[in-house]
Amino acid sequence: MAAHSGYVSETGVAMVDELLSRGGLLSMMETVALIICALAFGGIMEKTGMLRVLAGALLKYVKRTGTLVTTVVFSCIAMNILAADQYIAIVVPGRMFKSAFDAKGLHPKNLSRILENSGTLTSPLIPWNSCGAFMGATLMVSPFAYLPYAYLNLLVPLISIFFGYTGITMEKIKK
Repeated sequence: MAAHSGYVSETGVAMVDELLSRGGLLSMMETVALIICALAFGGIMEKTGMLRVLAGALLKYVKRTGTLVTTVVFSCIAMNILAADQYIAIVVPGRMFKSAFDAKGLHPKNLSRILENSGTLTSPLIPWNSCGAFMGATLMVSPFAYLPYAYLNLLVPLISIFFGYTGITMEKIKK
């Protein structure tokens, strides 16, 4: 029962009781529902062919590795904003751009790193994203309030773009 509806501590020490008393599964249902809806959205996009069409439209303008990396970074950020879930912001662009990385002879670990650098790190900065909603509820502060101080979250996607244009850390597939 405690896992479902939560646990109420009664030690007699107010600070300990506050720390140990939590809401259980029901208190996380809003975040869980958001994740389930986002995963359903991603599945529908893939099965209906929308991802293939989107990737084709975006890849028309990609000529160099730097533009490919930039496209992946901004696709992850856009998916974080539109799909409202970090997992979708990683999986959907990953599936969209895997063939483009293969075609350029780039090792899959490059794509993985870029997805993490942009999909994962920008997720807590968006209030309606599951990660941003969790941070906001936990910290009781809007993600927009800590945005100016989130140097890692803001700089790492830009560093990925820099690496894409300079070729630093962009490993090729060895044949």
